[in-house]
Amino acid sequence: MVVSNRLPFVISRAADGTLVSRPGSGGLVTALLPVLRDRGGVWVGWPGIADRDGDVDAALATATGKAGYQLAPVALSAQEQAGFYYGFSNEVLWPLFHDLHSLCIFDPEFWRVYCEVNRKYAQVVLENTHGDDFVWVHDYQLLMLGSELRHAGLDTPLGFFLHIPFPPLDIYLKLPWRFTLLRALLEFDLIGFQTLRDQRNFTNCVRTLLPEAGFTHRGQMVQIGDRQVRVGCFPIGIDAAAFERQAHSEQVAADAAALHAQVNHRELLLGVDRLDYTKGIPLRLEAFRTALRKYPDLQERVTLIQVVVPSRDDIPQYRDLKIRIEQLVGEINGEFTRPGGWVPIHYVYRALDRLKLIAYYRAAQIALVTPLKDGMNLVAKEFCASSVKRTGVLILSEFAGAAAQLQHGALLVNPYDLDGTADAIHRACLLPAAERRRRMGLMRRNVRRQDVFRWVNRFLEAAFAHDLDAFPLPDDYVPSAEAEHAYWSTELD
Repeated sequence: MVVSNRLPFVISRAADGTLVSRPGSGGLVTALLPVLRDRGGVWVGWPGIADRDGDVDAALATATGKAGYQLAPVALSAQEQAGFYYGFSNEVLWPLFHDLHSLCIFDPEFWRVYCEVNRKYAQVVLENTHGDDFVWVHDYQLLMLGSELRHAGLDTPLGFFLHIPFPPLDIYLKLPWRFTLLRALLEFDLIGFQTLRDQRNFTNCVRTLLPEAGFTHRGQMVQIGDRQVRVGCFPIGIDAAAFERQAHSEQVAADAAALHAQVNHRELLLGVDRLDYTKGIPLRLEAFRTALRKYPDLQERVTLIQVVVPSRDDIPQYRDLKIRIEQLVGEINGEFTRPGGWVPIHYVYRALDRLKLIAYYRAAQIALVTPLKDGMNLVAKEFCASSVKRTGVLILSEFAGAAAQLQHGALLVNPYDLDGTADAIHRACLLPAAERRRRMGLMRRNVRRQDVFRWVNRFLEAAFAHDLDAFPLPDDYVPSAEAEHAYWSTELD
């Protein structure tokens, strides 16, 4: 049984009042639908429409057809969705877990609704589960679900995977409900994180706040009371083979060639991000401006396409972010646009369908993936899988979870360091073709090997394995002082 905030199909009401369903998107859906198709099971989540009636059940049944699994919708009112999702999940947990606690709104009403909605999810799980099921819960919206299920008497194995970062102790302490949330997480039998950094942050919080907890097996086992809780690191992947196959298609190749023609075959830089303050888009644009000022040889040589996918634009912080991005794009284009037709930034504010997105990936010589903090960031991996000519260069934030896996091929940057990121842009443009192929080859092999299906298998194996030593720790990432020293040496010289 899979439990997540949303179902893999989204139900909406058409203009004529009828209900229509469309497949959900994202890495979670891509990863877990094949598992349910192969094994059978149930997916629990919100269907995307307020309340529930027989029409919603019929639409969901039509959506799944003969897929071999069932959908179990959780009925939420508009008020519950507002307090649970837009409130506690995205005004408290999202900024807090991304180290942006100054943006948190610690409204007690948000917390009350969050707990009530987690209880609603628990009720739907209890209605659909059987004694031999494995229940796999996903992400920050459902941190209290394990506790609700245990209190209701469910003793079936429970797993939880956090797709976003887990904050360090000094940040986590800001949460008014810190003890309750931590104890609720420890009701799961297996807790998975994206990176060793997140796993260490979690275990440090447990050690400090719950001194009665003990640790064994390199910190992978927590003894709490008479229970043992497994804790592990499972970096999520993508369906790399599918991205590569589609990148080779005639349509994608033609679209990629058309993109190059539109920018007069200049060096194409690409940013693809959901509208979110964690993605570091304004700092990236500032770094690009710094690069154009610092390295005049880049002017009229490079073009940045920045794709921003609309998201949560009914939240004031996101509306303000959109305005700031558009102001920066206008300022930079106003400063550097040339009469001959060169416009340094092409700004795209809309979602792209999958093939169009892959065409952007294939066309780009350089991808700028510079979040302030990210659980993983699958855009980095999608770019690598789609770079079938192996000529692309990935400039990657060291605060993205993907940095640990891609550190040997990417140019890693601190997104707060405008000069350092500008230097990386210039270096990427001058990187010899052989070095580009070597670096991209390393990353592509990693992305293929650690794909989304391996992620699912590793998590499920860890849930039932007898010997935890069989699961080696994944790669870690520690920043290097080399680039910083090089910069200061240059300044001093």
